[in-house]
Amino acid sequence: MKLKPIDSITGVSPKEFIQEYLRNGRPVVIKDFISKDSPCWKKWSYDYFKEIAGNEQVDIYGREEDSQNHAASPPVGRMSFAEYLDKIKSEPTELRLFLFNLLKIRPELKNDVIYNDVTGGKVLQWLPYMFFGGEGSATRNHFDIDMSHVFISQFQGAKRIWLFPNDQSDLMYKLPYNFHSITNLKTSDPEEYPALKLLEGFEAVIRPGDTLYMPAGWWHYIQYETEGYSISVRALANSFSEKVKGARNLFVTRYFDDTMRKIFKNGWLDYKVDVAKKRANRALKRRLRK
Repeated sequence: MKLKPIDSITGVSPKEFIQEYLRNGRPVVIKDFISKDSPCWKKWSYDYFKEIAGNEQVDIYGREEDSQNHAASPPVGRMSFAEYLDKIKSEPTELRLFLFNLLKIRPELKNDVIYNDVTGGKVLQWLPYMFFGGEGSATRNHFDIDMSHVFISQFQGAKRIWLFPNDQSDLMYKLPYNFHSITNLKTSDPEEYPALKLLEGFEAVIRPGDTLYMPAGWWHYIQYETEGYSISVRALANSFSEKVKGARNLFVTRYFDDTMRKIFKNGWLDYKVDVAKKRANRALKRRLRK
């Protein structure tokens, strides 16, 4: 696996960003996507979140390797938001909050974030999600089901993110009818999964004030270098075909997968793993012949 650093930009105009990055599907770290004048930089803290929403009960997510047969990992438990924040502050933990909509629970928080929208209005600012994680936690390697562009902004702590274009899906050992890989890019044995050796991607470490633009359909593996949290907002895919694919994933593919899993149980996962390995081996052979 080869990783190249992702470029950083600041002060880019919407015209420049759309031409150079959005249309070309080119990842980049934006240093000023969240305005430095945003009230969030002074107001937000774990203590503040505990004060305004500490009693809220939240779903907790853990190791995703244990839920390979699911399009989305099920939660491993529930606790109060305050208990969760205390836990990630006090010790490393694999527990995460996934697609947590604190800004829906406390809509006034949206007023604390001022975006420098480099897309010229394409970003869906009304649909933000928050992601919290403990030091050492990680997501499984995946791409987003809706095939949208993602802008993930770090507010506390540091995340290391590896990105790969969607045309490397077979080398990833992608599960058919799902949107994740059967491999863990850090721990899987490359002798057992040799196609991983040919992956070529990008790496960024984002810290408070950084926003990573992840193009539509790109694979990402997110690792929490420290405890922390971020907000993601989205923009619709560029092409009509990508939009259709995203809609099909949301409204057809995942429900088909759920139905087959209920009918065939573990046999359905065994079939998908077998297909993923065969596709990876074919992709490996094609690349080696070039």
